[in-house]
Amino acid sequence: MPTALYSQQDRLLVAVDCIIFGFTGNELKALLVKRLFEPESGKWSLMGGFVKENESVEAAATRVLGQLTGLTDIYMEQLFCFGDVQRDPGGRVISVAFFALIKIDDYSEELMAEHYAGWFPLNKIPALVFDHKNMIKLAKQRLKEKAATHPIGFALLPRKFTLQQLQGLYEAIYETSLDKRNFIRKIHSLNILRKLDEKDKESSRKGAFYYVFDRDKYNQLDKEAIQFL
Repeated sequence: MPTALYSQQDRLLVAVDCIIFGFTGNELKALLVKRLFEPESGKWSLMGGFVKENESVEAAATRVLGQLTGLTDIYMEQLFCFGDVQRDPGGRVISVAFFALIKIDDYSEELMAEHYAGWFPLNKIPALVFDHKNMIKLAKQRLKEKAATHPIGFALLPRKFTLQQLQGLYEAIYETSLDKRNFIRKIHSLNILRKLDEKDKESSRKGAFYYVFDRDKYNQLDKEAIQFL
């Protein structure tokens, strides 16, 4: 890569940090890892890494997410660039943060153990290195804004889910109770779900029908950015 034209300019390190959200059925959680090198070795951190010379920041974030989760089909969105001069005691590092949504059940316990990872409720995040807690705070706000106009919440649910689980997800995102009747009416009006014959018999004696989302209609709604809630 030619550098002669800018040879007199300062050299900076560029990193990516990934805020990964998951949903357990009643609360949102963030995936954190134990940092195994200095500075701040042994402390909780977001999963991140440095951008390689011939790699875009998006490719770097995809690589980091793949290494941590073993997953390839992940909802991921660039969040913000964090560039405070003193943000990393190890050197002058600019970090481009991404937030991602995964299904918790898709993440294997083996990979969690390999990366010393753990899921933490968003209201019980431990002390984190650098400015990582601010990254989570901003990602949480972006998730609220995005979920209002795009059906991205489905990226956090299992393949089949009940309407109660779907409502619980949006109540967790917005940290408030939603009127059941109005919520179900709104969801059905979007015509985005397909009802299955199978029922969840664990939540009640009568059971609740499972649903899956219609991928084509989901993609169309995502493009249109309608008022989802």
